[in-house]
Amino acid sequence: MGRVLQEGRLYRRLLLVHSVTATIPVPGNAEGSARQLAYRLVFQTKRIRMVEEAIADRYTEWKMRCPTHLSIGQEAVSAAVGEALRRNDLAVSGHRAHGHYLGKGGDLKRMIAEIYGKATGCCAGKGGSMHLVDLDAGFVGSTAIVSGTIPVGVGLGLSIQLKRTDQVSVVFFGDGAIEEGVFYESVNFAALKRLPVLFVCENNMYSVYSPLHVRQPVGRRIHDMVSAMGVPSRHGNGNDVRQVYDMTREAVEKIRQGGGPHFLEFETYRWREHCGPNYDNDIGYRSPEEFESWKYHDPVITAERWYVEQQGGTPEQLRTMESLICQEIDDAFQFAEQSPFPEQDEAFTRLFKP
Repeated sequence: MGRVLQEGRLYRRLLLVHSVTATIPVPGNAEGSARQLAYRLVFQTKRIRMVEEAIADRYTEWKMRCPTHLSIGQEAVSAAVGEALRRNDLAVSGHRAHGHYLGKGGDLKRMIAEIYGKATGCCAGKGGSMHLVDLDAGFVGSTAIVSGTIPVGVGLGLSIQLKRTDQVSVVFFGDGAIEEGVFYESVNFAALKRLPVLFVCENNMYSVYSPLHVRQPVGRRIHDMVSAMGVPSRHGNGNDVRQVYDMTREAVEKIRQGGGPHFLEFETYRWREHCGPNYDNDIGYRSPEEFESWKYHDPVITAERWYVEQQGGTPEQLRTMESLICQEIDDAFQFAEQSPFPEQDEAFTRLFKP
């Protein structure tokens, strides 16, 4: 227990000064840069899972009064992409943004407070689950409008190009966003101007309750289609945190070197309902066999197995991770519970200076 507490104090101090590109000393005897990286990837994947499960468990208390879209089952993409970025890189997302926000270095206490509608939230309680902003972490915002932040992310890429920095703008979206016209306009503009934009498509095969085969022609491969638009594109396993990290790191390096926009499509799977905390396999839009086949490739369990079997990690370190995350989650919900609601006269005040 003493070792767990010591590691916990170390990691909580690190969280306060966490930079996405910082080399975080790994607790215990997990030494070496490769194992440190593996520790961070596993920790963040587990952290996102445990945070969202805590949200689901407490949602029925009716203290979170906004719609909530959980990414349980899809955590590897958020964890790995966030790890491959710098803190001053920019990111935008859509309605399923908790994991992206946390992976980019967003503040968990402020995120939970925002979902509770409290003044201490990252948007002062005005945005809720689907509207998260943390400029200190480079998370410029998420929105409930499908594809709504894709042109915003491209615009951020243009601003980076004009300022001549080596930052990268990352845009997270799902396969449903591919069916909006603004996606094609944005990709075309990014390709034309060779903007430093990374498009990250989390293909979980469903747009609400509609599978891909009723929305797009059979045989279409999203990454091939985008490649035909002049953007280097790759396809990968979105449940494999190692693969997602390696592909993202390679794409980000090429973008920083002036290689223009890149597109990554990661196949993954949403475990719970489109909107809400429950499982919805009973309503018939997907089969139990499909669900179980994807759950068998749980990104958290896959990451843990890789860490122990190939990176020299130990089950004790995994238990330590869970202890640290549990404490952080408890602290975040306590912070949200104790925080005040916004004052009525602040309803229309500006949150961020232009």
